[in-house]
Amino acid sequence: MSSATGSAGAGRGSHREPSKIPYYVVLTALALFALGPLVILLFNALKTNAEIGQNPLGPPLSPVFENFSNAWTQGDFATTMVNSAILTVGTVVGVCVIAGTAAYALDRLDLPGTDAVLLYLFVASAVPFQLFLVPLFFLWSALNLTNTLFGLVVIYWAIFSPFATLLLRSYLVALPRDFEEAARIDGASELQTLLRVVLPLSWPGFLTVALVSGLAAWNEFFFAITFIQDDSLKPVTTSFLAFQSDFSTDWGLTSAAGFIIILPIIVLFLFLQRRFISGLTAGGLKG
Repeated sequence: MSSATGSAGAGRGSHREPSKIPYYVVLTALALFALGPLVILLFNALKTNAEIGQNPLGPPLSPVFENFSNAWTQGDFATTMVNSAILTVGTVVGVCVIAGTAAYALDRLDLPGTDAVLLYLFVASAVPFQLFLVPLFFLWSALNLTNTLFGLVVIYWAIFSPFATLLLRSYLVALPRDFEEAARIDGASELQTLLRVVLPLSWPGFLTVALVSGLAAWNEFFFAITFIQDDSLKPVTTSFLAFQSDFSTDWGLTSAAGFIIILPIIVLFLFLQRRFISGLTAGGLKG
């Protein structure tokens, strides 16, 4: 009896868990895929054009740190970064207000035609907005909204609000309605319920929307170069044009400018990554 028990215990003890080596291999490959371009960008930002041509992927042999200061001055980043900050803040505030109120109405107010509106939002999120460039430009010209930061912000509101509304609605679906019903019993209006009850409970979803729309507004180039012609109003993505001529491009300065542009985004994401990922997964899974 004891020998049988011992053999059974030995059998259980000899059972091994699956190896985790494949998981580490996959994670390492993903990390290299994500960080590799950033490392190469930093390497090229410290090289001359000649060295980039000879050694485009390796580390710099003689680092040229002046590329960063030259790129900052030549690209007029002191102006373009301020403009991009204004565009980003305006976009984030507007998208959060538009998407927040729309998502609340679609999920909580039981309005007629909700399914049709959701279908429209899905289609609007999938259709490339570049298709509307020509009529939109004529409309903005008639309204005197071209060459203004506010006109560009309004375009960003229209571009980013459909997806933000769907994301926030999927987050609101999972929130319990007990607190809202209690607030209504106490005499709170719908606006008071939204601001004092729903908003504090759904701030991770709003944070995710703010980060996604802010990142998109910071990186947007197509509408910015089309609707902004005044150099004093151009955003940071247009600074790349300063390093191009008719026949050549200074890739060292271009790489330095690219690193300058993405550095604030990297710092912000590292600071808020846990809240961003939790809000995004909550919105995706709970809907």
